[in-house]
Order: sequence, then C-alpha cells, then structure tokens
Amino acid sequence: MRVEMLSVFPQMFAPYLDASIMGRAQRAGVFEYEAYDLRDWTHDRHRTVDDAPFGGGQGMLMKPEPLFEAVRDIAASGDVRPYVVFFSPCGTVFDQAVARRLSTCERLLFVCGRYEGMDERVYELADETLSLGDYVLTGGELPALVVTDAVVRLLPGALGDEMSAQDESFSDGLLEYAQYTRPQDFEGRTVPDVLVSGDHAKIAAWRRQNAVERTARWRPDLLDDVELTKEERALAERIARGTSE
Repeated sequence: MRVEMLSVFPQMFAPYLDASIMGRAQRAGVFEYEAYDLRDWTHDRHRTVDDAPFGGGQGMLMKPEPLFEAVRDIAASGDVRPYVVFFSPCGTVFDQAVARRLSTCERLLFVCGRYEGMDERVYELADETLSLGDYVLTGGELPALVVTDAVVRLLPGALGDEMSAQDESFSDGLLEYAQYTRPQDFEGRTVPDVLVSGDHAKIAAWRRQNAVERTARWRPDLLDDVELTKEERALAERIARGTSE
C-alpha cells in the first residue's frame, strides 16, 4: 500500500511513521508513504494557502486553488489513482469497519486541513470525508496519522503475528478481553486461574465471556451489532441491570 499526505506541515509525519510498528512495516515493504507540502502548489512569493472568509468571521480558510492543483497533480501521478480522504466534522465517523475497508485500497491520499477549515468547494475532490469524533483538532495531520496507523496494522505482515489484529478490540465487534502477564500474584491481585490452567478450550471460553462482560459494562452500544448466544445475551442484560444473578 502507498499512503500519501497533503499538508502545510509535512514534517509532522516522519517522527511517528518511521518508528515502532509503522517503521518496521515500511522496512518490510508492507507500505510506503510520502508527505507533500501544499505550499509547493502556490504561485506567489509568500506561498499563500489561506485567505479571509467571505461574509466575515473568525480565522482564515484554506484557498481552493492550491488544493485543487495539488490533488489533481498527485492523483495523476503513478499507475493507480489514490482514494482521496478529507477530514471534517461532517464526515463519516471513523471506526474499525472503515479501517478494514480502507485497508483494501492500493493507494490512499489524506488531505489535511488547517486554520478554520477549507473552502467548501474543495470537498468535491474527496472520495470520502471522515471524522474522528465530536471534537475539534488544530489540523488534519493527527487524524491522518490515526487512520494510517489503524489501516496499516491490518495489512498482512504489519504486526508480524497475523493473529494479533484478529484478537484486538472491535475485530469481532466486542472489546478485547482482559490480559495479564507476570507476576501471577501482584500485591494480592492474582491472575484468573483459568489463564494459567493450560486448558486452551477453557481459556478461549473465558476470553469470549470476558469480552462480552467488558463490552456490556463499558460499551453496551456495540452489542446491538454483535451476534451473541442466548446465554451471552442474558449475561449482557444482567450486567446492564447492574446485577450478577
């Protein structure tokens, strides 16, 4: 996969994407990325990318001309047209299902806004507009990094252990089960006996039940879209009522 970012701060991406799992995934050939400076598509000596909004108001808006020119030029390069993603509070809320869908793309281009936002006309360039949630960030660079991380870790070879991504939260609609490591007893807090029993069938059953319990306690909204057994549904309903009967 090739991931590209268009930003007025292209230097923000390397410190994260060149480190840890993302860095190893690059070195393994799982994905590559390039960050473009939007100012390279300006034509005045000040390299201007923003201007005051019509009608007045606070702040500055990103101008349409450099964005249109940049996205068109980037999209025209290479053998495969990128899937173009913008970020906006109006967008689809990003979740694991969206990450899985984007992981099937051969090439992604994230367009990162700044200031008070972008001229509305540039959104016609987007194949999709995403939102990370109901809050405001300074720019689109952090959302681009978040989406890149979530997408790349789903690619074959990114995590090394192919089962890692399958066991994580939201992979089957549930939160991930609780996990423990040594010491087995820490200040009187002990690891559940089943996890040190060596019985893999019982461990799998415990993990499934624990995932249902944790989801029912912390994110019951997720259970509406999860296929549960009759016993699991009853357990979730007891937790929702605050009982353990």
